[in-house]
Amino acid sequence: MKVSFVLYRGVEPIDLAVLGVFSMATRVIPDLRYETVAATLAPVTCSNGLRLLPDRTFDEVSDVDVLMIPGGPGWRDAACDERLLALIRKVHPGATVASICTGAMVLAETGLLEGRRATTKKEVVAPERSPLEELQDAHPEVDVVYGRLIDEGKILTGGGVCLCIDLALHLLEKRYGRAKVAEIERIIEYSAASEANRRRFSEPMPVRIAS
Repeated sequence: MKVSFVLYRGVEPIDLAVLGVFSMATRVIPDLRYETVAATLAPVTCSNGLRLLPDRTFDEVSDVDVLMIPGGPGWRDAACDERLLALIRKVHPGATVASICTGAMVLAETGLLEGRRATTKKEVVAPERSPLEELQDAHPEVDVVYGRLIDEGKILTGGGVCLCIDLALHLLEKRYGRAKVAEIERIIEYSAASEANRRRFSEPMPVRIAS
């Protein structure tokens, strides 16, 4: 499986945890490949000032199995980036598109979430507004729910922040099976957390906007 991880200005560094999962996973699944992609090869500045060098440009993306869209404060600008939206539309439905946290806000702008269930980050610091509520408000055509992750086949959306790890593991399980992922969970010492998250989010819940 080949994963292309999108970078844009203002990405939240914690979403890069999925790359750590994939790095460790190669010990169990040697043929797993992953890369970072951006509009250009110039350094991309994350929300905390960390700078990253992309492996490839959007125009060079090919033979991708999974395109991952992370979240972060920069999602608002990313959601208006026609180069990124064009990339998502280009690779789907041939490739799976998976959003992390507020990456769902970017994905929604492509229209690919229309008529589908989707989730995103819930918890915020006041006076910020919950992205779950913002997604529901801005895109009433999307069935917005609160969950660990929502799998709609070729479209996946993950919940907030550290749940990106669960999304990465879910993608690997779909491709390589439970036994392989159980071993990955063991070596990253995430088995208990994974089980706890599955119990906590046993059923996605509808989003209710306070009046």
